Amino acid sequence: MNTPLESHDPYLRTYTEPEVTSLLRELHERGKPFGILWGSAAVNGGTIDGRLLVDFGDTSVATLLNLLALLRETGRPA
Repeated sequence: MNTPLESHDPYLRTYTEPEVTSLLRELHERGKPFGILWGSAAVNGGTIDGRLLVDFGDTSVATLLNLLALLRETGRPA
């Protein structure tokens, strides 16, 4: 992973709910082999400064993307 995304990165405002939902599906698939199971994780409809929140602790999309980047680096297919 090059550099982790910061939660205030303006680029994060471009993500739509369907895109984040797709990323969450990928997280579920890539996380299974590592015991990362967030069956209840979903886009919660809330925003902070225009950025969608993901409902596993009301975190930002940056956290989701950073976690996915780490999982992708393992080289295991989704």
